[in-house]
Amino acid sequence: MKILFIYPNEGSQLGFNYGVAHIAAILKKAGHKVELVQFSGEMGNLPSKDEFCKEIKQSAPDIVGFSVVTNQWPYAKKLAAWVRDATDAPIVCGGIHAMASAREILQSGLFDYIVRGEAEEAFLEFVEKFAGAENVQTVRNLGLIKDGEILINPMRPLPDVKKLPPKDYNIFDFQKIIDAKNGWVGLMGSRGCPFSCTYCFNHQVVAQYRKDLNCSFKQLNYIRHFDVKDVINEIKYLVKNYKNIKMFIFDDDLFTFYKDYVKDFCREYKKTSDIPFVVNAHVGFFDKDRARFLSEANCKIVKFGVESGSERIREKVLHRRMKNAKIINAIETAHSYGLHTSIFLMIGLPDETYDDLMATITLMSKTVPGRYRWSFFYPFPGTKAYDFSFKLKTINSDKMAKMSNFTQGSCLDFGHEHNLLLKKVGLLMPWFVNAYSSLPVADFYRNKIETILQYDASKWEAESENLFNEDKALSNNFVKKGLRHYAIKYNPFMGVISDYFVSEN
Repeated sequence: MKILFIYPNEGSQLGFNYGVAHIAAILKKAGHKVELVQFSGEMGNLPSKDEFCKEIKQSAPDIVGFSVVTNQWPYAKKLAAWVRDATDAPIVCGGIHAMASAREILQSGLFDYIVRGEAEEAFLEFVEKFAGAENVQTVRNLGLIKDGEILINPMRPLPDVKKLPPKDYNIFDFQKIIDAKNGWVGLMGSRGCPFSCTYCFNHQVVAQYRKDLNCSFKQLNYIRHFDVKDVINEIKYLVKNYKNIKMFIFDDDLFTFYKDYVKDFCREYKKTSDIPFVVNAHVGFFDKDRARFLSEANCKIVKFGVESGSERIREKVLHRRMKNAKIINAIETAHSYGLHTSIFLMIGLPDETYDDLMATITLMSKTVPGRYRWSFFYPFPGTKAYDFSFKLKTINSDKMAKMSNFTQGSCLDFGHEHNLLLKKVGLLMPWFVNAYSSLPVADFYRNKIETILQYDASKWEAESENLFNEDKALSNNFVKKGLRHYAIKYNPFMGVISDYFVSEN
C-alpha cells in the first residue's frame, strides 16, 4: 500500500510532526510506501488547487492521511475537498483535532475515517486490514460512518514508546525545516503530562482513554519516557545527516518531571554533543539539582508555563495551582545556574479583567526572565476552558472559525475597552513590561505606554502599523547606550532581554 500523509501548516509556525514520523517508520517497517506533503508558508509551498490535484494524481496513493490541529481545520477542509476531486482513495483524519471534534470531522463528509489518540498501532492495523480487503470497522481508535450512523470505537492502550522504531525523517524536507527555523531542531524524550490544565487537550485525552480502558491515571501509564540511549542515538543521527543544527529544543510537555531522568540524560548528553538545548519545565518540578544537571550539560534555555500573573485566573480558570512566589523562585534558581529562562504567557483569558492582565505584566517586570512568549487564549473545543468561555458567552464564533494561529488576535469578546487594550498589549507586551519594571528604561516606556493607552480605536489603527519598526529603532538606540531593556525579537510575539541578543550578536 502507498500512504500519502498531508500535514497542513498554513498561517502558523512551521512544525515537525512527531506522530507522523513514528507512524511512517512503522508503516515502512511493515512493507508499505509512505510519502508526506507539508504545506507551510514558511517553506513557500502553499499550492493552488490545480497544483495540489496534480501532485495527488502523480503520487497515486492508496490511502490519504491528514494530521490536523484545530486551528488548521479550515485549511485542512479545503485540502480534503481538493483530494476528493483528485483521487478515490479513502481519506483519514488524525491529529489532536480528531480527538477534539470527532463527530464534526465525520459529519463534514470530507473524511471517510478518523483515527484518535496515539495512532501508531491503530493506523498500522487499519492499513493492513484495508490492504487485505478486511473489515476495518472494529479497529480501536477508529471512527467512521456506518449505515448513516457515526461509529466511534473505543481507544486501545497507549503504545510503549520504548518499542517504537526510530522516527522517519526522510519523508520530511527536514533540512529545509532546519534552515527555516534557523537551526533549531525539535526532539521528544517523553510523552504525556501529569496536569489537567483547562485550556489543554491533555485532560480530554486522559479522560477518554481512562473511560474506554476503565483504568486509573496510574494504570493508564500516560507519562512515558524514551530510553536515554535512543534519544542520544537520534541526536547522533541528526548531527551526522543534517547540517546547520544550532539548537535542540525538547518539546516534551514536562522534560523535568523525573529528576533521575534529567540526571541520566544530561550525563549522556555531555558525552555526545556540545550543541546547546532547550527544555520545558514546571515550577513545581524544578530545583537546584535539576538546574545544575541542565547547566552542566549545556542547556541554554529553560521554559516555564506561567500563562497568567493573576493567581485568581490560574486557580479558577486555568487550574494551574501555583503561587507567584513559586514562579519567582524557579526563575531565580534557573538564573543562579546561568540558564536563560523563557516564560509562556496568554492574554485574553476567559473572565480576565484589567487587573488580571496587569498582574501578568507586573510579574514579568518583577522577575525579569530571559524572555517571554505571549499568545491570545484560544478555546479549543472539548476543553474545560472552552466550556467556561461558552458559558460566559464571550466566544466570537465567526472570528474563531477564521483563525489559523493564536498570535494575531483574540476570538473572545470582552467589550470594546478591554478588546482594544488586548490589541495594544498583544502588539507591544515588552513596552508594558519595560514600563512597570525597575530597568533603566522604565520611565521612558512608561511615558510611551501612557500615550498609547489614550489612543482610541481609530488612532490605534492608524499608529499601530509603525510601532513594530519603532520598537526596533528604540532597541538599537538603547543597546548603543548600554541600557538594559526588553525588545521584540525573533518573532512578533516574543520579548527578549537585551543581555541575551546583545551577547548573541
